[in-house]
Amino acid sequence: MRGQIIKISSDLYFVSAEGEVYPCKCRGIFRKEHITPVVGDYVLFSKEKKLIENILERKNIFDRPKVSNIDQAFLVTSLKLPDFSLNLLDKFISLMEINNVEPIICITKRDLLSNDEFNNILEILKYYRKIGYKVVYNTDLDKIKSLLKNKTSVFTGQTGAGKSTLLNKLNPSWNLETGEVSLALGRGKHTTRTVELFEIMGGKVMDTPGFSALDLNNYSKEEIRNSFVEFSLYPCPFKDCSHTKEEECFVKREVLANNILESRYLNYLNFIGGNNEKS
Repeated sequence: MRGQIIKISSDLYFVSAEGEVYPCKCRGIFRKEHITPVVGDYVLFSKEKKLIENILERKNIFDRPKVSNIDQAFLVTSLKLPDFSLNLLDKFISLMEINNVEPIICITKRDLLSNDEFNNILEILKYYRKIGYKVVYNTDLDKIKSLLKNKTSVFTGQTGAGKSTLLNKLNPSWNLETGEVSLALGRGKHTTRTVELFEIMGGKVMDTPGFSALDLNNYSKEEIRNSFVEFSLYPCPFKDCSHTKEEECFVKREVLANNILESRYLNYLNFIGGNNEKS
């Protein structure tokens, strides 16, 4: 039977299939061959033996947290407490683009900004919309629910930005644990301890402990370059242009012309330079 792993607890894998959930174990050969099932995996399993027999091909897989087969990621981004970070947002976007996941920017804590502060950020968000990214607010519950339909989604982003709070608003029956933001550190505590897949609005969502590291050093400079989707709008005369030192680079020209957001370009230079700090 075909099913999907929705939760892992110790050595038990909870597989959802045909409206039922089956607590299963894995074939012994999995350990011998170093095969590790993760939440999101589609599997073939024996309903009678409660045994996972095979893991089907994955669309994608992430290491921290261990999740797979993600269609889209809601990048929950706070405007204050913690402060709005374009570096972190672009890092999340690049990570998702490289792994064939659609990034959706989800803004929280709009109420903590003055109108002038928000108007400055609004101009930046208009740019992200212009290059093709969806931008929603955590108050747009109906819009978020419509985006969830027929998709497997993950909610991630800044620690303390309100991921679990948002999921509780989407479905209060989940009653996921939330935490206060430390005023001293300007960041929250990780309150989500396990990864679990929930059904909602004809789709599935994961609440995760958050991506404990956003290290782009595992990816090539070409992969990172290609994750900045607007660069492809200005094809350079040089094949495989790195958009760094080339004098006739069209991308650099468009940055100077304010057609490419300068912070995006500077973050790109930072990412390919290997300065990918833990976050």
